Amino acid sequence: MLFEIPDLSARDLDVLKGIEAHRASLRSFLSIPRRWKGQLRRNLRARAVRGSNSIEGYDVSLDDALALVEGGEAIDADARTVLEVTGYRNAMTYIQQLGDDTHFQLDQSLLRALHFMMLGHDLTKGPGSYRPGPIFVRDEDADETVYEGPPAEHISDLMADLVERTSADLLTDTPVFVTAAMAHLNLVMIHPFRDGNGRMARALQTLILARNQILSPEFSSIEEWLGRNTAVYYDILAEVGKGSWHPENDATPWVRFNLRAHHMQAQTVLDRVNEAEELWTRLHALAEEHRLPDRAISALYEAALGLRVRRSRYQEEVEIEDATAGRDLRIMAERGLLVAHGQTRGRYYLGSTDLRGLYRTLRSERPRRLIDPYDQATTDLGPRRRRKIATVEPAE
Repeated sequence: MLFEIPDLSARDLDVLKGIEAHRASLRSFLSIPRRWKGQLRRNLRARAVRGSNSIEGYDVSLDDALALVEGGEAIDADARTVLEVTGYRNAMTYIQQLGDDTHFQLDQSLLRALHFMMLGHDLTKGPGSYRPGPIFVRDEDADETVYEGPPAEHISDLMADLVERTSADLLTDTPVFVTAAMAHLNLVMIHPFRDGNGRMARALQTLILARNQILSPEFSSIEEWLGRNTAVYYDILAEVGKGSWHPENDATPWVRFNLRAHHMQAQTVLDRVNEAEELWTRLHALAEEHRLPDRAISALYEAALGLRVRRSRYQEEVEIEDATAGRDLRIMAERGLLVAHGQTRGRYYLGSTDLRGLYRTLRSERPRRLIDPYDQATTDLGPRRRRKIATVEPAE
């Protein structure tokens, strides 16, 4: 027995229509080639990876997340965090490839393989293998056990049910956002692995959305939103789980939490798309003013957002020679648009005060206002106290 899809209210269906409308707008906008689309895509992918790992306490800056997502080196993150983020990146990269794979099949082997990609750097966590015994989730701040997973001997059957149920639901008229949310809920409640269950559940949710053409994973994932609302995420899971494996419980609060997340993340992404278009236009005018080649806008775009510009990434982005990339960046620094930091191999550039000011002006002219589709105050969904949640196994 698994958690069942709850009946959807008229309001739930309205929220789903709103999500679909936002997604349609994104598809329409992204169907037209735009110079900045690749950078926005990488930015969103890094934010998703960063958000999902932050829930587990592995925090990285957006700069380091971008570097790690692209196979580069982090500057600020510690070695353990780099391994965790890199493992998650590997799994999400594979999910991206599976999005339109004609030979795709959802099964337990795939889920275990994704888990190994995430945690293969630490064999003590049993990557790719189901846990051998009982497991508990503890709120370390409150010093209490908040959830106990089902017995280990039931895991294989429960995971088989999960795969079968999810595959069957995808063939019905159940909204895919609901199917994906329920797969997330059931996996995290089964808690089949010794570690990484939350990340696996969120990755599975993103995989289901990607397979059903709800845009590419970067534009359909709610992991960034979940990372910004970690305490609410844990509160809803606790409300539905009620301390142990209770699949008879009503999953309505969880489904609505996910629909709200999709709606509000879609608003956020649409806003970023429009912002990227306007920022690129203003940077184009700035490049012309300083008699810079059009390719320089790529570096100015990242710097205006407050990100580090590295020669290697700029070179790859605009497809130029190493010497040309270095010369471009030096010229932008000489003209007061970039500021160099570090030496030789470790050198990077940040946006100057004037360049960052251009972006701040743009943001002030079009402040972001998210609408909660369930008419609850958005302040209720903002950042809350970080709860330190840990998965533990009983001592042998």
